[in-house]
Amino acid sequence: MNKKLSNFMSYVLIVVGALLASFSVACILIPNDAIDYGTAGIAIIVSKLTGFNLSLCVFFIFLPFLIFGFIILGKRFGIKAALGSLVYTVGLEVFEEVSFEINTEHFLAVVFGGAILGLGLALILRHDGCIDGSEIFANIIIKKISDKTGKNFSMSYLLIGFNACVYIAAFLLINRNSALLSLLVYVIATAIIDHFTDHFEAIKQVTIITKEPDELVKAIKTELNKTCTMMDSYGAISGENKTLICYINYFELSKMKEIISRNKGTFSTVTTIDEILR
Repeated sequence: MNKKLSNFMSYVLIVVGALLASFSVACILIPNDAIDYGTAGIAIIVSKLTGFNLSLCVFFIFLPFLIFGFIILGKRFGIKAALGSLVYTVGLEVFEEVSFEINTEHFLAVVFGGAILGLGLALILRHDGCIDGSEIFANIIIKKISDKTGKNFSMSYLLIGFNACVYIAAFLLINRNSALLSLLVYVIATAIIDHFTDHFEAIKQVTIITKEPDELVKAIKTELNKTCTMMDSYGAISGENKTLICYINYFELSKMKEIISRNKGTFSTVTTIDEILR
């Protein structure tokens, strides 16, 4: 019952996060000449240049990333990403019709909007969802590289490069002020996200203590295409154990939790790794 309630609440919080994000973009950022980042930023630029409906631009630009995410990252991730993106898209359509005005300078309004956007995205990411294609794109590229090389890489540089392209496009196609205000949104939103998700773009170290490691190792290899370091350990009460150490990225964490939950009698921790030296 507790697990079902926890799963239900994760979907509820993804919906809340998507509504916060769409409110921030539609009611605060766009009216103050700023844009979102990632694929949503691309959609806003396309909408501004063509006059097409914003929510439809967001939906169709995100759709291919969502499909690839569903195929490569799994059904559970795909369902949560689809829910978040659908609510975000509908939220944009609804909030664009809402009369909302902040009687302050653009700078302060953008700071406030960036904080709300960051809070909404943090809620979504914290509960294994996603509403931005740049994160799925970065994860897929990193996964492909990791599968071929056997090494783990952070998504940070890919995300920074992707969003740099978005802001350069805003600078060239919209105006300089819009690009600079949008960069401020990115800085504030990512600071909020990092605070609540512990640097989601960094590598995660999962440490698992168990008496029966064979099924865990097999599932991790089969479902995540990852290997583990295995060490002998000893618990004061439990006695002899095996300690497994595995490195994954943030979007693989949901699948890892699912694997661990199927293997009872384990104790696990997750820590953030800034850098791996080889």
